[in-house]
Amino acid sequence: MHGTGLIRGNDRIATRLIFALGGIVLGAWAPLVPLAKARLGVDEGALGLLLLCMGVGSILAMPMTAFLTSRFGCRQVITISASGLCILLPLLATVDTVLLMAATLVGFGVVMGCTSVSMNLQAVLVERDAGLSLMSGFHAMFSLGGILGSGGMAVLLSVGVPAYAAALIISIFMLGLLVVARPGLLPYREERGAKPPAFVIPKGIVLAIGALSLLAMLAEGGVLDWGALFIVEAHGADISLAGFAYTAFAITMTIGRLFGDRLRMAFGDLALLVASAMLAMAGFLASLFLPTAGAALVGFLLVGAGISNIAPILFTLTGQTRHMPANLAVASVLTVGYVGIIAGPAAIGLIAHATSLQTAFFLLCAAMLIIAVSARPVFNRV
Repeated sequence: MHGTGLIRGNDRIATRLIFALGGIVLGAWAPLVPLAKARLGVDEGALGLLLLCMGVGSILAMPMTAFLTSRFGCRQVITISASGLCILLPLLATVDTVLLMAATLVGFGVVMGCTSVSMNLQAVLVERDAGLSLMSGFHAMFSLGGILGSGGMAVLLSVGVPAYAAALIISIFMLGLLVVARPGLLPYREERGAKPPAFVIPKGIVLAIGALSLLAMLAEGGVLDWGALFIVEAHGADISLAGFAYTAFAITMTIGRLFGDRLRMAFGDLALLVASAMLAMAGFLASLFLPTAGAALVGFLLVGAGISNIAPILFTLTGQTRHMPANLAVASVLTVGYVGIIAGPAAIGLIAHATSLQTAFFLLCAAMLIIAVSARPVFNRV
């Protein structure tokens, strides 16, 4: 059992540090991707299949993490999985065969999936026990961590630090964050003492929340992978300007999450979820129909601001449902949502090939409308 008496003041700090760690490791991996491509001597198609290995590892690990957190508690699972991230990042900068890289990426995906589920469960429980809106701030730390990780790795590489040494430096820094955070990680197990199942198929309201999470992550992955090309094809932008599409999106997403908890306390989760989805929809419409590339970039600013608080609100809602234990519900929603990150960009590519990239982005706009329309019925059923 646990209660507010076991929630210490440093639990919030620990949760923020772990979210930052998760963002740092993914941000640090991004600049290593082109180096890995050159080191392995593979083409874009083979690289895409290799990167898919990480997603497969995460999707396989996420459902099992619900069982692990119930059996051993968030502290143990986060400690082991985050330690795995610290160990594997330098390996990603050094392995020089395709088979070994594939195996390393699967392992990296497994520990990243475990970390993602357990840190979001920690966040749900800390927020629920505090009785305050905290989730947006936790996710803001993930976004800031991504900026810190990618920027730090880029700086180290630019001054001539070898890739393996740069990855090792960042891993040591992440390990320090983990050591500082560990005392504030939640140690308790399943609340009711029942032995949890290893896997439960999500259904009902949990599946509905997962579907909304999938739509939000689909839009995020779409902007990440296709935003620059969309600006070029739809508006004839120069490639140097097109590169700012995701930058604009990421900036307003981070800012939106930094202020998200205040907005949630002021307006309530339902109202903010509807407004956020409508703002993202307006941003996609602006990027589609405004006549210039610069104006389309403004649309991506709106999309980032709109999407910023959708996932945090949905994770909070997941922790409030009584249809499944929190650990199983969080794992289910993350797993379903993560499909949007993994399969979404490929689906957008297929739609763009069959029709046009503008049509694909119009469907992302429709996805935001679905979230806005579905928000109240979903809230009413939790």
